[in-house]
Amino acid sequence: LFPIKLLYLLRDEFEKICRKEFHVPGLMVMRDVAISKSEFASDQRAVSKIQDFQENETLFKYCCLPEILRYVESFTGPNIMAMHTMLINKPPDEGKKTSRHPMHQDLHYFPFRPPDRIVCSWTAMERVERSNGCLVVLPGTHKSTLKQHVYPEWEGGVNKMYHGVQDYDPTHPRVHLVMEKGDTVFFHPLLIHGSGLNVTQGFRKAISCHYASADCYYIDVKGTTQENIEQEVINIGCSKYGLDSSVTMADIWSFKGRLVQGQRTSL
Repeated sequence: LFPIKLLYLLRDEFEKICRKEFHVPGLMVMRDVAISKSEFASDQRAVSKIQDFQENETLFKYCCLPEILRYVESFTGPNIMAMHTMLINKPPDEGKKTSRHPMHQDLHYFPFRPPDRIVCSWTAMERVERSNGCLVVLPGTHKSTLKQHVYPEWEGGVNKMYHGVQDYDPTHPRVHLVMEKGDTVFFHPLLIHGSGLNVTQGFRKAISCHYASADCYYIDVKGTTQENIEQEVINIGCSKYGLDSSVTMADIWSFKGRLVQGQRTSL
């Protein structure tokens, strides 16, 4: 599905960002909680993820690929927004098990609806398997409702904003998604999924975009299960970008969305 040459271009751009060769407006650079600031030099080894890269034209090429959009459109319709972008650089686990990602539903982070008009495209930038922390999904859970999410009580700590479903059936059948370089999976925002430990010595890379129909609409999450993530997002927006404390989660997401195809009708 995915042109391999573009993967190398995206990898190079990611490494330039890690070396701080240029500034990308709105980009968030994240580090694994187990990596101390003094441990690594300023390169990709110190970065576990970048997100909100929609203002970087090279990385945004991923979101505009016809090979991907022809599948996305079957979920969203012709008016397509790129709402959330990530390049994940899952680090080797340092023994504290912080490289895993708790089981969660992506809709927990999104103040827009309806969920059936939202889809994630997730592309492996190298072979992804259980040893380096592939995705694991609970098939059929996309037909359920949004669950309460909290920080899991893990002994080694949890990465910032890595909320997990508070209660799900641990006996539910699981599928581990083993993928080759360039393989792409599309999934619904209510699907419960996560990823395991990276027990290799390499950094497992993947790139993703959450698309939504431009006809989707924002909701007020106050008084819902999403109230905890809204407050966390607002706190980050105020401290990192100097936003006013009266801003809402919907306001922040409206800043981040970028039109990919068609017309920006609502979002």
